[in-house]
Amino acid sequence: MSVIWNRLIECQDEILNIFDSRATEIQEPGLSHFNQPENGWINRVWANDSVRRAHIDVVDARESRGLWMMHVCCFPNLNNDAPIYGFDVISGKNKMTGAFHDFSPSSNPDHPMIDGYKESVEDFIPSKQRQLPEWATNIFTDKMLAAGNVKTEEESVAIIDIAIANLNAWFDEVPLSNGNGDRDIVAASQNYYCHNQQQNPHTPNVMKTLGLAEEDVDRFCTDMLFPKIV
Repeated sequence: MSVIWNRLIECQDEILNIFDSRATEIQEPGLSHFNQPENGWINRVWANDSVRRAHIDVVDARESRGLWMMHVCCFPNLNNDAPIYGFDVISGKNKMTGAFHDFSPSSNPDHPMIDGYKESVEDFIPSKQRQLPEWATNIFTDKMLAAGNVKTEEESVAIIDIAIANLNAWFDEVPLSNGNGDRDIVAASQNYYCHNQQQNPHTPNVMKTLGLAEEDVDRFCTDMLFPKIV
């Protein structure tokens, strides 16, 4: 097994431990169909008094396709104007082809947690900066961590360490914003985020490449990966 894959599996376990210690796992309707650990597909969701939805999605196709993918996204509750946590990685055996991390604004683009996030990434310079499409620039901060072609252990560990530290900070700080958000405005802001994420053609394409059923992937990306608030 590769050094990068080893560290990513450790990262996955760290995130699961954070979710377990900070929130309560919930069973969303229909999610169990997409939680197939025996087939290398993990989908689990947590929530607490400040967090509406903390979701991890892992597709482990190392043996069959030589690829591993993880998506992590955490939304505050609707009375909370804190930013949205996101961390996404896709990796082959010897390099991360893409790693993305941000505290994306919800209803308050000037939230102090965003300033803290920007400070956490200001010293990180990726060896290759990934260019973002319009749907991404609509929702991410100007300091989003977007790295491509990550080949060294040093750079991959730096990215993971930032994302883990920021996930702990996010859970620490989100409760401080309870009651600071207007439910309708926060819901509209989170739906805008989800709408733009659903414009990303790469996620379903990669998941299909990893061997997942096309009908499952299409339904999953719409209903489970970035579900809008109805």
